[in-house]
Amino acid sequence: MTAPILVDAPTEIETPRLLLRCPRAGDGAAVHAAVVESLQELRVWSASLPWAIAEPSVDASEMFCRESQAAFIRRTSLPYLAFERSSGRFIASTSLHRIHWEMPRFELGFWCRSSAQRQGYTREAARALLELAFTGLGARRVEAYTDELNLASRQLCVSVGMALEGVMRHERVDRSRTLRNTCVFAAVR
Repeated sequence: MTAPILVDAPTEIETPRLLLRCPRAGDGAAVHAAVVESLQELRVWSASLPWAIAEPSVDASEMFCRESQAAFIRRTSLPYLAFERSSGRFIASTSLHRIHWEMPRFELGFWCRSSAQRQGYTREAARALLELAFTGLGARRVEAYTDELNLASRQLCVSVGMALEGVMRHERVDRSRTLRNTCVFAAVR
């Protein structure tokens, strides 16, 4: 097996409407603006997105971007920020993480700013990362975990070709200490 740090992964991916690229220093302000805009919706899914509970700040978003860039370089995670090609506006964050290079297996994660939801952007970004995983990185399996009540995320997984493999009951707890069920989706090759 090749050492993960030697695996070639593109720092940029273009789709019809999006430019997905590795986060970098200076992206924090754009990410922060999207988090602030979307905080109410993100916090509904606190069991899946525990980072959304913390009070957002530009510094925290900048730290996220720099740490994500470092993880990308180390190949411990492959995070991408999605920008609208026509305007340059930050739209979504998506990643391949919890990587098991020996198989290889990845987990797909995603969130979209509130003002860009229900326009197919997250689906477009997720499809691009699935293509990267299977075609570019030789994945045998890509998983996604969604809250059972998050119908939009569940529909997105199905729309990009992932199958529901099961529901893990009482697998997570949200910020109100309510137990939540988690749906496991996967695509395999």
